[in-house]
Amino acid sequence: MKSGKLSRRQFLEVALAAAAASGIGVACGRNGTPWRFFSIDEAQTLAAISDQIIPADQDPGASWAGVVNYIDRQLCGPFQNLQDAYRSGLAAVNQSSQLAYGKKFIDLDSHQQTELLQRFERERSPGAVWQRITSSDFFSMLIDHTMQGYYGDPRHGGNRDAVSWKMLGLPYPPVRGRQGVKATKA
Repeated sequence: MKSGKLSRRQFLEVALAAAAASGIGVACGRNGTPWRFFSIDEAQTLAAISDQIIPADQDPGASWAGVVNYIDRQLCGPFQNLQDAYRSGLAAVNQSSQLAYGKKFIDLDSHQQTELLQRFERERSPGAVWQRITSSDFFSMLIDHTMQGYYGDPRHGGNRDAVSWKMLGLPYPPVRGRQGVKATKA
């Protein structure tokens, strides 16, 4: 580097070091999955649960609208304190499903999934797997976060293509602070 120029390799090393230091592109969870926090199994379980909360009808359901993506992104940001609750809660969902039906939650038919979620809601989940969070508290949290992901602003990772707003006949809201601003000539 006598000439003051960086080689391509040196430039990439410096750029990658700077990106790592700033946190750009760094996932908060496992590598090798499309998710920042969830494993593939956890994301599939959450998608099946969210589709029971907001099922598809003439409009797309929760998983199509990106609810899992929304929750995944929030767990690496504002919901970081809920990571343990999600990790243990989703594992407990599958353990309860195995105890009740001998299958993982995603392998149950819709009726069985609904029945199991109703048990969670009433604190009648099978087995003693619900230790870090109660089944009713976990299910209530899933309902809240599913609603937020489905009806919230798409810029937060859910409500893909503003599907819920279109369903409700709402216009896409303008960016705050941009209304009524007129360009002036200097």
